[in-house]
Amino acid sequence: MPIYEYACRACGHEFEALVRSGTVVECPGCRSGALDKRLSVFATPTATATAAALPGPCGACGHPDGPGGCAFG
Repeated sequence: MPIYEYACRACGHEFEALVRSGTVVECPGCRSGALDKRLSVFATPTATATAAALPGPCGACGHPDGPGGCAFG
């Protein structure tokens, strides 16, 4: 079941809708069926975002056994 983005031509309301097969989509604001499907933009993790989430060099993770005490060192 994909999620689509719509803009209502009648009232200008923009919204997302989970669309199942055979579903008739209408504006939740004014109940109009005059809708334009929008291009959905999705986010993906980047290399810099992934690298920032990983622990730093040895000793930076705070392992209780000190630098080199964890499996990463």
